Amino acid sequence: MTSGQAHMFAIFTCLAGAALTLPVARSRAAAGWVAFAVTGISSALALVAVAGVLGSGEPSGQAWLILGHPGLAVRFYVDGLSAIFVAIIAMIAPIAALFSIRYMDHYPGYGVARYYPNFLMFVAGMYGIVAVTDTMWVFMVFWQMMTVPSYLLIRFEHREAANIRAANKYILMMQVACALAMIGAALLAPTGAGAGGHAGRYEFDSLAGNVSVLLQTRPFVVVVALALFLAAFGIKAGMWPFGQIWLPDAHPAAPSPVSALLSGVMIKTGVYGMMRCFLWLVPEGSRAGCPMSAWGLTIVILGTITLFTGTVAALQQDQTKRLLAFSSIGQVGYILFGLGVALSLLPSADPALVALGAMGLGGALFHTINHGLFKSLLFLNSGSMVWATGTQSLDRLGGLMRLMPLTGVTALVGALSVSGVPLSNGFASKWGLCVGAIQGASGARYVPLCAAIAILTSALTLAAFVKFFGASFLSRTSAWVEQRATGRRSMEVGWMMGLPQWLLAVACIVLGVLPGLGLKLVGAALGSSPGGSGAALAEAWPVEGAAALGVAVFGGRAVLVPVVLACVLGLGFLVARLVSRLGAARAREAEPWLCGYVAEADCHRYAAKGYYGELMRYFRWMGGTASGAARDGATTSRARPSGELAAGGRGDD
Repeated sequence: MTSGQAHMFAIFTCLAGAALTLPVARSRAAAGWVAFAVTGISSALALVAVAGVLGSGEPSGQAWLILGHPGLAVRFYVDGLSAIFVAIIAMIAPIAALFSIRYMDHYPGYGVARYYPNFLMFVAGMYGIVAVTDTMWVFMVFWQMMTVPSYLLIRFEHREAANIRAANKYILMMQVACALAMIGAALLAPTGAGAGGHAGRYEFDSLAGNVSVLLQTRPFVVVVALALFLAAFGIKAGMWPFGQIWLPDAHPAAPSPVSALLSGVMIKTGVYGMMRCFLWLVPEGSRAGCPMSAWGLTIVILGTITLFTGTVAALQQDQTKRLLAFSSIGQVGYILFGLGVALSLLPSADPALVALGAMGLGGALFHTINHGLFKSLLFLNSGSMVWATGTQSLDRLGGLMRLMPLTGVTALVGALSVSGVPLSNGFASKWGLCVGAIQGASGARYVPLCAAIAILTSALTLAAFVKFFGASFLSRTSAWVEQRATGRRSMEVGWMMGLPQWLLAVACIVLGVLPGLGLKLVGAALGSSPGGSGAALAEAWPVEGAAALGVAVFGGRAVLVPVVLACVLGLGFLVARLVSRLGAARAREAEPWLCGYVAEADCHRYAAKGYYGELMRYFRWMGGTASGAARDGATTSRARPSGELAAGGRGDD
């Protein structure tokens, strides 16, 4: 079985499973286990395709259906770039399916016949969109296969008006994006007698071949088409200003396993589209006629604005899933920033600058993988908190570490990873982005300035997740949590919801301590992506080293050696501990003093809305805060789907 065939069978397996779950949907558990088994089989087939491509270094294609006309064919083509995104889908989908089995009991008033078939069709659509070769009609079919089921999943709790509004905004934006992408493809399609056998065909290779001709005859058409692709896939990825329109409402409205797929996986299809169009659509020999440096400047600026605005808006949120949704916008900004660095430096005649551009793209691809892991983990953490407490309000949470220690540990791993703390996978990929940007100053002077903003924004990300973790798991136990914990020593979720979180947390730690594994995967992907800039990127790829030790080397110098970094951090901790002991300070415990007038009460607890008040006041003009009761957490039903409220306090299997 070739890689192309394995990928095609993975899609068919999901589609067959969607039909198979309907007859058993009366039993929530049976439908859940069938969906999990189908998702597991399809993921195994997808990973076979990924291993075949990356292992051999050769792309693999497979034609499924040819409808008489050469322009109407369903063909799948898996190269190294596609393989990265297929791997992300294959890793997250079965984990979300396993989490769903128990989590869907959280919605007693809603049948799973509307959940699992749409879940599996959603996964099938994502598998298809990152490997289909047609950029028009077949592309539209898989785009709708991805969009319509995810729309139905977002509005799963259809009795909530807020969910309906969120879903409607989502599907409207996705249809606009689809139309823009199709118009861009139509502009680049070969036409007329000079097109030969490619006339009327919308295959990606046909478009790439025609771009060379258009750059000589009508270069403005290529510019317009690329602008349309940027807008279309930017909408899907959540790029500024489009992401703020739909993403912060859609992700919190969906059930938490779906939120993990939306944020951890689906928005990456927009990243895939941008990388495919800007790096592989324009043939390498024709790049001189296309202002790629100008596109690089545009995408670097858009990425920087996206990462800053998304992170600042996340800092203002007092609802768990809404905070995570805005954070996803910020993290996509880092990925776009890396793509922009690559586009800015690749046209250079200096091999060192081309290598730095490759490093920027490699960091973007590595961060794409890492974001899929840690953001899926954080949404599952949020789902576990909702399951146990019945609320998304950080103001109502507090002290969960004592009652949910296992969930708390994995949430801490996710928070450290998204913040880019050293020895986490988020730090490893952001390091690669910054290395390419800062050292590439001679090729594009604006890049280091944007890199400085990105580094400072990481501090804001850390602040947002200090709030997320501190308000929910640390501090005193809130009255809301105490009420739901009455008579129970633990609110921890069962193994079907706990195991997915642990698997993702372990993956975050492994790629943080051994980043060479991820960097070798990215290098293999670039080497398996011919055409366009694929060969140039593979030749310039500067990362070498021993993956077993997590050693990354650039230009003969150690860039990231986690073993050394761990030793430095450990030594710093020991020095701090020694200084503390030499000071002979005696630790003591005392009740908090409230001026002697008021007894301790929940209203005096340091809640989420008390974090960074002055900082948020200065950034209030950027928006991002939920309106009305959702802002202060006073009304639970507006800030959270009704099923989450109804299921409060049922945290154990």
